[in-house]
Amino acid sequence: MGSLWMLVAALLFSVMSACVKLASAHFSIAEIVLYRGLTGVVLVALLVRQQRGTLRTPHVKDHLWRGAVGVLSLWLWFYGISKLPLATAVTLNYMSPIWMAAFLFCAGWWHAKDHVAWPLVVAILCSFVGVTLVLQPAFEAKQWVGALTTLGSGLFSAAAYLQVRKLSQLGEPEYRVVFFFSCVNLAAGLAGSATTVFDPAVVTFHPLDWYSGGLLLLMGTCATLAQLAMTRAYAVGNTLVVANLQYTGIIFSSIWSMLLWGDRFGWHVWLGMAIIFGSGLAVTYYNTRSTARGTAVEKTDPIASET
Repeated sequence: MGSLWMLVAALLFSVMSACVKLASAHFSIAEIVLYRGLTGVVLVALLVRQQRGTLRTPHVKDHLWRGAVGVLSLWLWFYGISKLPLATAVTLNYMSPIWMAAFLFCAGWWHAKDHVAWPLVVAILCSFVGVTLVLQPAFEAKQWVGALTTLGSGLFSAAAYLQVRKLSQLGEPEYRVVFFFSCVNLAAGLAGSATTVFDPAVVTFHPLDWYSGGLLLLMGTCATLAQLAMTRAYAVGNTLVVANLQYTGIIFSSIWSMLLWGDRFGWHVWLGMAIIFGSGLAVTYYNTRSTARGTAVEKTDPIASET
């Protein structure tokens, strides 16, 4: 059952990404972040009320820090999605587990220099070979700004995951983490839109119609449900299997990229995606190979986030 929940989460995240790319033709990145946060706040608040939960927390600073890093990653990723082929942007964002493994490896090496996790080193190095292959068309098309911002989003996403892990160890339920992250998204989106309010030449808030409003609603709903579905997957499934299945999001996004935008990729891009895919699986296996069901909260990243 956990595997099914993860596949649902990966599919929903890919739909969210496609909606972001479609919406970027009608709205600024600030507006997209704003509506992403607004939808999450409303949906999670309704869920908490239905389950008679509470949003009261003693860890406000931790939530704010997680939200700040996460919204920066989200902003960069959404910008990258608007500039790059969807499959490329999503693949680069899936570098976050690789970045996190690199963080943990460096920390471990610093404290225990006599131990080197060579399988982890090889997987990390291979992933960057994959990035080089995936980004070749982007740099040839002078899309290097979008490429670098998307890589940056994965880096900040790794930092956000580490903060999510800390919050889970502090006993924060997943709905509370998702709620406060959505609040920070909402605040950041409002702030980003307000920075241009005094410039009459800039449209701060674009009008909504049935199509654009539907895109934003679908985007926010899919993101929130995907977060909850992934958390459920870790709670009831085998940690290693569930963690590996998250990479099916690359496959789903590649399909959307070809169907909706007619993107076609050369062999080196597919090879690069495959290398990143395989490196991510290897890193996940190395980090979770001894983690049993039921201990995911302590040893993995059980609270889902698109950042």
